[in-house]
Order: sequence, then C-alpha cells, then structure tokens
Amino acid sequence: MKIGMNLLLWTNHVTEEHYGIVDKLKQTGYDGIELFLGEGDVPHYSKLGRHFSDIDMGVTCVASLAPEENIASPDLKTREAGLERLKWAIDVGAAVNAEVICGPFHSSFAYFTRQPPTQEERQWSVEMLRKAAEWAAQANIVLAPEALNRFECYLYNTMADLRTMAELVDHPSLGAMYDTHHSNIEEKSQAGAIKTIAPYLRHVHISENDRGTPGSGQVNWDEVFRTLKEIDYDGWLTIEAFSTIIPEFANAINVWRDYSPSEEVYTKGLQFIKDGMAL
Repeated sequence: MKIGMNLLLWTNHVTEEHYGIVDKLKQTGYDGIELFLGEGDVPHYSKLGRHFSDIDMGVTCVASLAPEENIASPDLKTREAGLERLKWAIDVGAAVNAEVICGPFHSSFAYFTRQPPTQEERQWSVEMLRKAAEWAAQANIVLAPEALNRFECYLYNTMADLRTMAELVDHPSLGAMYDTHHSNIEEKSQAGAIKTIAPYLRHVHISENDRGTPGSGQVNWDEVFRTLKEIDYDGWLTIEAFSTIIPEFANAINVWRDYSPSEEVYTKGLQFIKDGMAL
C-alpha cells in the first residue's frame, strides 16, 4: 500500500515551480503525488516525470470532462470529443509515468440535465469508457472512474452505481475509485460501500467531510481503515484536500474558504493514515 498527496491543495497545473512542494512531500514520507490533468502537452509531462522518477516519487493523476466533452451525451460528436480528451489524458499520464488516472470522467463534472440518469446515458458512457480503457491498456495505465455526490454529479453517485458501470465496461484496464468525502454523503456506511466496490477498487481518496485535514471531521475512519484491510486493498491511499489558493479552480468546485492549513493537511494527514492502517 502506498500513500500519496494530491497537489490540488496547491495548484491545478504542476510545473517546475512546484518541485519544492514535491520534494518536501518526499521528505515528509509520501510515496507519491497526484496531479490534475488540465493543460500541457507530452513534453511538459515528460519533463515532470523525469524529476519525479529521479526522487523516486510515484504518480497518479486526476482527469475530468467539460460539458462539451460529455461521454454520456446523446450527441455523438460530444461523446467523441470526450473520448479524445481521455486519450489525451492517458497520453500525458503515460509521459509523467502515472499508474492510475482517476476522476469523474464517466460524464461531465457538475453538469446536470435536471432529470435522473437514463439507461441510454449510462450505456453511452460505458461504450466510451471501454474504448478509453483499450487506449489505457497500451500505456499500462489503470482508469478509475469516481462516483461523486449528488450536488456535483447525477450519473454515478454510489459504489453500487459504479460497480454496475465497471461490470458493463468489463475491461482489465478500468476499475473504480473510492472517495471517503463523497461516500460520507451518499452511502449508508463506509464499510458497506467499500465491500460493494471491492472487486473493482483500484484507487482511494482519503478526504474529510469538509475537505480539510483527514481525521479532523465526521468521516467514520475506523470503518474505512478496517474495511480496506479486510478486503486486502494494496493500492494508493491519496489525500485529497482543497484550498482557495487558485480562485478560478476553487470557484469551480465550490470551495469558499480554507478548511485547514496546508502543512497540517499533509503532515497530520500522513500520520493519521499510517496510524489508521496500523490498527
């Protein structure tokens, strides 16, 4: 099992300017980092990847789709645009040596039809995810779509939803991820949700109910850590916390205040995970 830190706490576009943060995370004891794939090209990510490899830091990534790239759209051209975006994410993810690309890319983030999800929408999503998984297989990357809470997504909210999606895609390069923040809102129990998605679980976000320091809020962490051990999960445990440091990004995800000091998040958060998994 490896522990990572999502750099969205500091930036939505990692460059050489952020090497100091990454180096500090390495010194703190992290096994890797997680990058948001929003912009840039293969040479940019290749350069980042060389530095991360030089200091022995593993990499995972987050990807998302804009409304005009919605792979659950009834419009074929929109779905194809989404598939091309996912292929781009896989290409740059491979350049930075990513093991996993996670995120709510089964559809568009914060896009709503104001109706419940339809079978057609889910089928369109599945078809494009299967094609994306085929592309990811060539790059030795695992795709791990993420279920979001009802205020950020309508297509997939629960682990039961996500398991059905993974079963239908039926490709070894596509699994699923578990996020403690979203599950704290949508699931009846953290344990039940983790057991539901266990056969497809490829990535975990450790995220407090208020997006602050893990362990400082209301998530049932005893259940989370105990159940992850019960199912013998051995992938990444990556802290995801947010701040207002980049106003445009913060506004897009409805972050209106800083929940915890950054240093507290990554120092106390790391120790919290180690203690929790040691119980």
